Amino acid sequence: MEEFEKNDSLERDEIFSKAVRAGKRTYFFDVKSTRKNDFYLTITERKRRYEQDGSFQVEKHKIFLYKEDFVKFTEGLSEVIEFIRANIGNIEESPMENIENFTKVEFEDLEE
Repeated sequence: MEEFEKNDSLERDEIFSKAVRAGKRTYFFDVKSTRKNDFYLTITERKRRYEQDGSFQVEKHKIFLYKEDFVKFTEGLSEVIEFIRANIGNIEESPMENIENFTKVEFEDLEE
């Protein structure tokens, strides 16, 4: 009975998943549920880091976003995207046109 409960728990956990490939990075948007059937979102960035010998390591960074934060998160993300659009133009139609306006930033550069 215990194994059935574990499997049932695993099936309930994963509700919906969407992968977005973007160059060296892949972003995963996963909707999951708690035992009480509350939904939450995990956003995972997966990136391959190549070594000089040709081998690579996979780095993952994950954000957990809970339903009580969806509205504020969406508002903040929308505001930032609108700011970028206002300063570099329509990013959906011609993302490479204004590429020189971007600075290549590595995750390590953001850490304090």
